[in-house]
Amino acid sequence: MGCKCCLIIFCLFFYGVKSLNAQEGQMQTKMKVDQLVEKKSEYHRMTNGDQDGYRIKVHFGVDRDQMKNIKNKFSSKFGELSTYEEYQQPNWVVLVGDYKTKLEAFQSLKKIQPEFPNAFIVKGKIKVK
Repeated sequence: MGCKCCLIIFCLFFYGVKSLNAQEGQMQTKMKVDQLVEKKSEYHRMTNGDQDGYRIKVHFGVDRDQMKNIKNKFSSKFGELSTYEEYQQPNWVVLVGDYKTKLEAFQSLKKIQPEFPNAFIVKGKIKVK
């Protein structure tokens, strides 16, 4: 009878330790996930939510008024796409869209080129949606 009690006590102790180790493992995993989420949040704060991607350049030139006119013309025809104006010395540039892949940018480029035949894809920072 004494051996059976010792065996029962040992089994309860063993399974209790095993259960405790499993809980500790789950807590460590949760802590690691929380740390990764925090690192990603910090990265987005540092980069203002920008990431590498593609845009379509529809115009570049030295005349700012011409750039504004082209940007307005583009917006009236393709209002669903985001437009950006930048000054890349010595040119004023109109960029459109926020594409994660070159394929996405290419699909839009094909729709844009009939109206803006000199448009082309450029790599750059995009706004995350």
